[in-house]
Amino acid sequence: MPKAMQPRTRRRARDLATGLLNCAGKRTISGLLCGAGRQFADWSAAYRLFSQQRVDPQRLLDVSLRQTIDMLPDDELIVAHLDDTLIRKTGRKIPGTKWRRDPLGPPFHTNFIWGQRFVQFSVACPDSEGSCRARAIPVTFTHAPSPVKPRKEAPAGQWEAYHSSLTASKVTRVGREGLTQLRDRVDQAGGAGRHMIVSVDGSYTNKEIVKYLPERTTLVGRIRKDAKLYRPADGQPPTGRRRVYGERLPTPEQLRRDEAIAWQSVKGFAAGREHTFDVKIISPVKWRSAGGNQTLQLIIIRPLGYRLSNTSKILYRQPAYLICNDLEHSIERILQAYLWRWEIEVNFREQKTLMGCGQAQVRNERSAETVPQFVTGVYSLLMVAADRLRRQGVLTHLCRAKWYPRKHGDRWTTGDICNRFRAEEYTRYLGWSFSDFVARDHQRRTAKKQANPAISALINMRY
Repeated sequence: MPKAMQPRTRRRARDLATGLLNCAGKRTISGLLCGAGRQFADWSAAYRLFSQQRVDPQRLLDVSLRQTIDMLPDDELIVAHLDDTLIRKTGRKIPGTKWRRDPLGPPFHTNFIWGQRFVQFSVACPDSEGSCRARAIPVTFTHAPSPVKPRKEAPAGQWEAYHSSLTASKVTRVGREGLTQLRDRVDQAGGAGRHMIVSVDGSYTNKEIVKYLPERTTLVGRIRKDAKLYRPADGQPPTGRRRVYGERLPTPEQLRRDEAIAWQSVKGFAAGREHTFDVKIISPVKWRSAGGNQTLQLIIIRPLGYRLSNTSKILYRQPAYLICNDLEHSIERILQAYLWRWEIEVNFREQKTLMGCGQAQVRNERSAETVPQFVTGVYSLLMVAADRLRRQGVLTHLCRAKWYPRKHGDRWTTGDICNRFRAEEYTRYLGWSFSDFVARDHQRRTAKKQANPAISALINMRY
């Protein structure tokens, strides 16, 4: 990777980023060039930008990390989310692709898709302090391919190298290494004295992650309802081996059903509003199979009741069982950090559907890895810029369609942000007054006269 980017390379990367947001079709390299107005110039330099790694997308994500930490209050914890995603591909010759289990398949049937696997870390950027809404900002996007399996008649050396690379390419190993690197990046970005909470799902709550946590880092993740937990050893024998584990505890499911353990009421923001959750705290506990010598606490969350309509009966979701290695911070902060984890799923959806992550038809090994990272970096910078302007109060909504309710202080969707960006770009280059168009269109909402269809289609693309 080059240490310093040349001005023409920086200008070319900026044009492709603008073309990514302006593109109205598939986000291929040619689509980005057309969105940037470069379709009549030589296109080969745009492909070399990624195939020869003349741009480092991680630098874009590092900028987002620094800006996000600067927007947080000085005493606020840094909340990060870890998860992996699959990018669907069609070409069998694309490097890093493989048949993998489809996470969106039905639970009663295992489906497989051909695609690439990436591991992402996102940092939560809350709207205010305490229980509130938060937007996740991607800060890393790491390619995690699996090694190619050699043929049966391959030499023994190839098989040994294959088995050793299998361990190194496990998604949990990539997540563990990424967590260590994220802790270092946070320290370099101005968060050296801050504690970090990382929320994960059940696939990352194992010994590969729990036993090797970096300093000043808390892990909150789901565990099985039949996990084997123990009390810490209450005494040591006079001679012999030192004891670590005490008596065996009931399973988390049995503890949830135990009426002798009282429920506590904790408030947290989720699904657009604040809820009151009933939780049970069992602390301290030891997790022999994954926790090692760490002292943990078990958090049991009672399922929330909800109605599909005002007249329907009350339905319930599944209970949640969380494990956490932090015994100092309040349960409200830990629970809210885990509730914010849903935002990384929103990131994945928007990166693929709105930004077109993975749509580029590239076959070079470096390009197959760098182009999705570049798209994620542009998306991350867009989210940071919109959040900064929202906090300053200078970001205003465009006029929405009549059948959509007006927004007053609601969260900006990524579609709204992209439409606003396009409106500013068209105003800059074409000289159209979109503010006047919005004002006149708003005045005649009930009129039958049709607005300018060309301008309306440009700045009101629905996602």
